[in-house]
Amino acid sequence: MQGFGVDIGGSGIKGCVVDLDRGELVGERVRIPTPQPALPAPVYGVVADIVGQFGWEGRIGVTYPGVMKHGVAFTAANMDHSWIGTDMASGLEAVIPGTVQTLNDADAAGIAEMAYGAGRGERGLVLMLTFGTGIGSALFIDGQLVPNTEFGHIEVDGADGEKAASAAAREREGLSYPAWAKRVDRYLDTLEMSLWADLIIVGGGVSKKAEKWVPLLSTRTRVVPAQLLNDAGIVGAALAAEQHIGQ
Repeated sequence: MQGFGVDIGGSGIKGCVVDLDRGELVGERVRIPTPQPALPAPVYGVVADIVGQFGWEGRIGVTYPGVMKHGVAFTAANMDHSWIGTDMASGLEAVIPGTVQTLNDADAAGIAEMAYGAGRGERGLVLMLTFGTGIGSALFIDGQLVPNTEFGHIEVDGADGEKAASAAAREREGLSYPAWAKRVDRYLDTLEMSLWADLIIVGGGVSKKAEKWVPLLSTRTRVVPAQLLNDAGIVGAALAAEQHIGQ
């Protein structure tokens, strides 16, 4: 069975056909730089371009880096604020031939990891954290998604946790992996004051270098790197659209 997923990010928008039996991309994904400013209409145009390049006319899943409820964007922490209140699903359906399911980008990555990757077969409370421009989160209880958690915005030392512990903060400040790992540790310690997870899966680009920082964490919860890496958002979006997850 095949599906189609599109992953909208701050720097790039990427999409591909997905083999939903294996959780793998079918062929090469298409990536187009995110329009700047990333206003709704130009972003819709890029999504339509990507879908058109594959000739896909069925249902698609599309991620968004913020809270999504019933197709509408409710937050825009790392996007243009004009997104807030925008009916993204309807906007996309006006420019592509198929129907659209929208969902939070971290939720999509978590769905993929739970179905095909590091969370496969895991029960209990599983938390997926994606480290990028901010920190995205996806929470699962016995494999069932609790949508739209925003744990990147928990307060750590008087500011959003993602301000100091995101991958963007590491790059911006030129931090070594050991120095950054101390910040991630502090963020996780604060998170664990209120959340007793059984497993934490860490994703985002920095998961490729997991050996440089994950072993340095002192968190009480077992932490493992994501397995689908940069394909997780696309795969999870396609699966969510097929199974109507996270609406």
